[in-house]
Amino acid sequence: MKIFKGKPKILVVGGAGYVGGALTDLLMARGYEIEVYDNLTYETRYTKNVPFIYADVRDQETLSSVINDYDVVFWLAALVGEGACVVNPIVTQEVNCDSVAWLAENFKGHIVFPSTCSVYGAQDDHLDESSPTNPLSIYASSKLAAENILTQKRPDALVFRLGTLYGLSDGHSRPRFDLVVNSFSKSAAMGATLMVHGGQQWRPLLHVKDVAEAMVYGIEHNITGLYNLMEKNYRVCDITEEVKRLIPQVEFHDKKIEDLRNYKVNGDKYKRLGWRPKYNLQFGILEIRELIKSGRVKNPNDAIHSNAEHIKNQF
Repeated sequence: MKIFKGKPKILVVGGAGYVGGALTDLLMARGYEIEVYDNLTYETRYTKNVPFIYADVRDQETLSSVINDYDVVFWLAALVGEGACVVNPIVTQEVNCDSVAWLAENFKGHIVFPSTCSVYGAQDDHLDESSPTNPLSIYASSKLAAENILTQKRPDALVFRLGTLYGLSDGHSRPRFDLVVNSFSKSAAMGATLMVHGGQQWRPLLHVKDVAEAMVYGIEHNITGLYNLMEKNYRVCDITEEVKRLIPQVEFHDKKIEDLRNYKVNGDKYKRLGWRPKYNLQFGILEIRELIKSGRVKNPNDAIHSNAEHIKNQF
């Protein structure tokens, strides 16, 4: 990775999204010169006080005209989650894979790219970056394919396999209630019965703000390579018990397991470089509870808060 003499100029592609919201705020707070590039898939406006380009990652003409004005690109744009990806596999291929191949070929600067721990699929071992992958979905397969593109064409990139995210991103982007911790916390705060899909499955959890912290840490410490990124491994039943402890008088109902993913991840490789997560599960549950209780979300069950449901409505 190039060592920058001053603060690099940064383009956040997908900066209006869930991870992008937290990352943009952090970069602004740290004094970076940034611009956001986004097609507003989940938003109807972008009012954050930062330069903005309204465009799609499949718009190679627009990308070509701006991309090499920047030293660093955070390439966050993607269709995220199996439910969103199966709606239109062709679009998934174009957004999650083909755009990354274009980036690898055409961008001269440093690339930071989020993949997913879902590439591990269902395995019983404690998995590190050298463990075999076993993607069980179009989403995981597409992110693994993008990883491989960068590994082969841009080994100087910084790639993170993200754990299952939770928490609130920023005050601008829509809250996501389709993530396991956020979903349970929202339902409990609304007094609904929690529908638990298999309690013994493992998930490596990570607060969305810690993704932003880890990414900025990477560019500030000239880090390249592939890293698992997570705070701690939890079983689904452990998550529900913590929700029940913090939001009492909630009922649980077991349902048949539909999501076959089951993996415990070792995140020590990146932590050994000095990064540490700042947030924990309790913090994330409580911030979702307070958001719901405050009435700041008019309809928490609106499809906009679920990637899959919202994408279905777009096709």
